[in-house]
Amino acid sequence: MNKVAVYPGTFDPITNGHIDIIKRSIPLFDKLIVAVNDNPNPAKPYLFSGAERVEMVKKVLSFSQKIEVESFKGLLV
Repeated sequence: MNKVAVYPGTFDPITNGHIDIIKRSIPLFDKLIVAVNDNPNPAKPYLFSGAERVEMVKKVLSFSQKIEVESFKGLLV
C-alpha cells in the first residue's frame, strides 16, 4: 500500500519554511502532492498567478521524483 500525502497552500510565493516541511516529509511518504490553491481571493490578492506559482513550485522541488505539483480550485476540507 502506498502512502500519499497532500500539502495544500497558496505558495505565494513558496518559502524556505514550505521547503523545509516538504523535505522532512519526503522520507515518510511514497508520494507527496503539493497542491497549489488558485481560488480568487479579493481580500488578499496574489502576488503571482496560479500558473506562475505552479511553475515556481515545480522548479524549486525538482530535486525529488516523489513530489507531484498540482493546481486546484475549490473548497479544501
